[in-house]
Amino acid sequence: MSALGALSGGAAGVAGLLSLRRRAAPPPSGLASSPHLPPLKRTVVPDAGQLVWGRQLRPALLPAALLPAQPARRHTLRPPAAAAEEAKPAGFFDKYPALVTGFFFFMWYFLNVIFNILNKKIYNYFPYPYFVSLIHLVVGVVYCLISWSVGLPKRAPINSTLLKLLFPVALCHALGHVTSNVSFAAVAVSFAHTIKALEPFFNAAATQFVLGQQVPLSLWLSLAPVVIGVSMASLTELSFNWTGFINAMISNISFTYRSIYSKKAMTDMDSTNVYAYISIISLIVCIPPALIFEGPKLMQHGFSDAIAKVGLQKFVTDLFLVGLFYHLYNQLATNTLERVAPLTHAVGNVLKRVFVIGFSIIVFGNRITTQTGIGTTIAIAGVAMYSYIKAKIEEEKRRWKGSVGRRYGVTRGSRGRRGEAAGHCRPTAAVEKTTCG
Repeated sequence: MSALGALSGGAAGVAGLLSLRRRAAPPPSGLASSPHLPPLKRTVVPDAGQLVWGRQLRPALLPAALLPAQPARRHTLRPPAAAAEEAKPAGFFDKYPALVTGFFFFMWYFLNVIFNILNKKIYNYFPYPYFVSLIHLVVGVVYCLISWSVGLPKRAPINSTLLKLLFPVALCHALGHVTSNVSFAAVAVSFAHTIKALEPFFNAAATQFVLGQQVPLSLWLSLAPVVIGVSMASLTELSFNWTGFINAMISNISFTYRSIYSKKAMTDMDSTNVYAYISIISLIVCIPPALIFEGPKLMQHGFSDAIAKVGLQKFVTDLFLVGLFYHLYNQLATNTLERVAPLTHAVGNVLKRVFVIGFSIIVFGNRITTQTGIGTTIAIAGVAMYSYIKAKIEEEKRRWKGSVGRRYGVTRGSRGRRGEAAGHCRPTAAVEKTTCG
């Protein structure tokens, strides 16, 4: 009996709660005038009204015909990152890309011209190219270490496998860098850059005979003016000497093999980190030659003569600035390539050489013969023609690969993911820059 009493009491309590819900809840719109339900009175129940109303008249308990018509809501699911990205206002780099690219080109030219002029001025009172080349790399490595310490960029990890891949590239980079500076110290800057205009010829020769890849006839024909122009300029160059000429040619060969080895050293590391590691390895490679060839002379009278001529403060400042300009202009050259097409970068590289030759003649007052001027012009025109034809050929190859991918339903992203998964990477046009996928 006590159990029955408890059950009856519980039922009464539930009935009372339901009557309380009817009195407390306001009728939904559209139900007050329904003939099927009696009119309801709204009664305010303190404290319990909202609680009771929260579970009253659920749609599942009412006939569909009695429910008020509600407009359908369309919910678009959007990732939070994408929504935040859309809400983020466009920055200066996004609003004015052409202006930013122009600034990159300007800084690339400016730093390169300043480097060549300051470098030659140092050699006029401190003719020790091995040591100066070492200083270039020391300042660059210190710059990289400071950048890594502040996370701009974040240092990429390296292992023994990557070191083995990068060492031949760094070795050729160090040899080309040192021999270039020996040439700059021995002859006029304008003549050294005229000889270095032959670098595309050595690149084509190595591609054809070392890598075994066919070079189109149009590229070979475009190199003929380069060879003829350099020959004309060399025959009548007033500052000509064999030390400068031979070292400039060795520099061309070294940078050609650097390009070959960089194609084999495929890594997914970004260009800034790759160039930093190459600079560190090159620095280690350049220390022994500097100590062997110039160490005794520097200790005897090299440093003392330079300090006597310009003072200690100017001497140290010049060495620091020339090293900083060297590293920055090389890094900006790679960054500029990332922003423009290879054809634009090739033309810009040719114009950069024209600027360097022109400004060096003006600053140092170098006298050149008419034949040297004509030969230099022909050589630069040949380099421009070669760069244009090569860039067009590369562009046609990329279009063909893209059309084949679209034809067989292979997207660029899927190719990249498959290549990355398989561990295959490809180098870009920049020697130091390699990207994966």
